[in-house]
Amino acid sequence: MARIVVTRAVGQETALADRLRALGHDVTHVPLVAVEPLGDDPVDVEGYDWVVLTSPNGARELRRRMRGTPARVAAIGAATADAFGGADLVAATSTQEGLLEALPEPAGRVLFAAAEGARRVLPDALRADVVSLYRTVELEPASWPPSDLVTLLSPSAARALARVTRSVPAVTIGPETSKVARAAGVAVLAQAPTSDLDGLVAAVEAALAAS
Repeated sequence: MARIVVTRAVGQETALADRLRALGHDVTHVPLVAVEPLGDDPVDVEGYDWVVLTSPNGARELRRRMRGTPARVAAIGAATADAFGGADLVAATSTQEGLLEALPEPAGRVLFAAAEGARRVLPDALRADVVSLYRTVELEPASWPPSDLVTLLSPSAARALARVTRSVPAVTIGPETSKVARAAGVAVLAQAPTSDLDGLVAAVEAALAAS
């Protein structure tokens, strides 16, 4: 049994925490991020050849505010595709670079739906229209519980963790989160082979088996 901290936003932690508890682990929820929607105005997706989604939060927000039916949807990872209800294309490598490589050339008219302040690798390369649907606020908990491992599902969570503690190793959801965590001084024991719940749980088990 390991003591594992789940850092997802309040209301988004249950599925991961339940899976880890079912495996016999002692799980504590310490949210390191909060998600704030940036409005309720409709987002018209008509006329775009591709709608590009780079996070589950963005996928859920677009579903909530979307007007029309997208011609085709590209998602950065399986969890993002699932949050939207499916996608026509899912990047094999869960980064903007990986998604850019997977899109056909020319991609046509593209709508990039993401967080405020998201990296602009893909929209700049495709000259895409950009809609910011939410912002991620990094939190700083007053205390940190005794723990053997922490799960990180976003670069924002990695940065927030580094401000609280760098003594607990992490398992991450994908390459961009791993990159930011390492740059901030957090040890990354494993990275999910697929950017979804199954991949993250598998990475946790692999990290614990190797330690």
